[in-house]
Amino acid sequence: MEGVLWKWTNYWNGWQTRWFILENGVLSYYKSQEEVSQGCKGSIKVQACEINVSPIDHTRMDLVIPGEQHMYLRAATSQERQQWLVALGTAKACVHNRKGKETVKTPDLLKTKKSELKLYCDLLMQQVHVIKNSAQTPDGPQIENMDEATRLLGATCDTFIKTLDECMKLSASAIQYEIPVKNESILLPVITKKGLHRSNSHKS
Repeated sequence: MEGVLWKWTNYWNGWQTRWFILENGVLSYYKSQEEVSQGCKGSIKVQACEINVSPIDHTRMDLVIPGEQHMYLRAATSQERQQWLVALGTAKACVHNRKGKETVKTPDLLKTKKSELKLYCDLLMQQVHVIKNSAQTPDGPQIENMDEATRLLGATCDTFIKTLDECMKLSASAIQYEIPVKNESILLPVITKKGLHRSNSHKS
């Protein structure tokens, strides 16, 4: 995924537009689309960062590696932020090597999927709140705002359910992975006069 996002630079320059590219689990940014060939100005590894959504500004999202790095970003619209958040959340659980083979073990993948679920849950709460406020305005329901929030809510629900299903499958895989396959290797404690020893559970 690629496109324009506003990035917070500093208190002097404030928010500045940058061209962002999300590829192979890394979010890189450039001064403009025309300057992509000149190299990126910075990047962040999505797998290692926390993705936070603003409860007030529905166009803002923050990418943070605690104690190391942060990116404060804003999209043009809440719909665009939604697209970026889904793409970023997916990238956290889809780390591939150069050959494209998955390198993340099941426990790590399950952890990132749970992180995705939290992100989508936060989005769901925000969108439900927008719909509620739009329906209870003093001047009557704000139909346009409700329609937009409903569309976003539907897309987020679909993504949330899909991610939840993936978590369930990963959890099942993790449980199966932990169950011993060979009973012959199980050792049971045996108490004798000489002390505690271990012996095979059965003889061949």
